[in-house]
Amino acid sequence: MIAAGGATVSLAACANGIGSRDGDRIDARVDSTLDYLYNRYPGTRELASKSTGQLVMPLVTEAGFGLGGAYGRGALRINEATVDYYMLTQASAGLQIGAQQYAHVLFFMTDQALQDFRRAAGWVASADIKYAFQTEGDRLTADTITATSPVVAVVFGQAGLIAGASIEGAKYTRVIP
Repeated sequence: MIAAGGATVSLAACANGIGSRDGDRIDARVDSTLDYLYNRYPGTRELASKSTGQLVMPLVTEAGFGLGGAYGRGALRINEATVDYYMLTQASAGLQIGAQQYAHVLFFMTDQALQDFRRAAGWVASADIKYAFQTEGDRLTADTITATSPVVAVVFGQAGLIAGASIEGAKYTRVIP
């Protein structure tokens, strides 16, 4: 009985992220992603200086063939310090085929928008038309965060081949890495 209890506590500790270095890895990827963004698109540095916080997703992997999905992990930064870690999961359905990886940053331009995001359940509904060919890509989106809140989304660094029009549901969930 004691051995079973000890095993349960040990396994629970493994699952909760305490003592893991995943946070350090995510922070390193976020730093690298922001360096790339600011050097490649210098205007985003001014955008960052005016924002109250940034949600940085260094690597989102997306694939679809009719039905699709995406996954990524990142960090919420306020005053250049990580305050929370987030996971992005997304499901989509529509005329789509292919796979791609990309990075994105959400710039929260007001304190209220940042507070709303941190307090919200996390769901974002969007109608999205997208394409990405190798390292060039463009994205035209209208989603509930940018339509109702002062949040600027920057998608960049696309690699892969995906084309189509889809209806998507995405969720940002706070996690302990």
